[in-house]
Amino acid sequence: MSYQVPRMDAAQSRAWLAIVGTAELLPAALDAQLQADAQLTHFEFMVLTTLRRSGATRMTRLAAATNATLPRLSKVVSRMEARGLVERASGDADGRAVSVSLTGDGRRALVRATPGHLDYVRKLVIDRLTPEQLEAVASALEPVVEALDPQHRFGPAAS
Repeated sequence: MSYQVPRMDAAQSRAWLAIVGTAELLPAALDAQLQADAQLTHFEFMVLTTLRRSGATRMTRLAAATNATLPRLSKVVSRMEARGLVERASGDADGRAVSVSLTGDGRRALVRATPGHLDYVRKLVIDRLTPEQLEAVASALEPVVEALDPQHRFGPAAS
């Protein structure tokens, strides 16, 4: 008896490769645009956006909402704090619960970065799809996001 290697049919393979290609290429493109135009990484932009929506947020919740490990987030928050974009505060008596909040400079950096970032997102993704395709993409990927994040810790649902 020979072993059969599992395979995808042509439609499955095409869809999967489009998803993987987008997942691999889009973050680097967004990062390059934000670094060039606003001196922010895409991850820093996500942190600022999350803090703008939610206000002061514990590091653990911010890590979940930005899909980051605590060590990675701590390192990035330290760099952002040194640039005056965010500030940290201890939330309880023993100092273990640390919250992060947006500073005025952080809010201004986000406001300055957003128009160019949205223009670039439109150029790369939104304007390349019809309204029907956009609806289909959202409808197709929302169940995938739900399966990956059933607790709704990441992104807008986290706020």
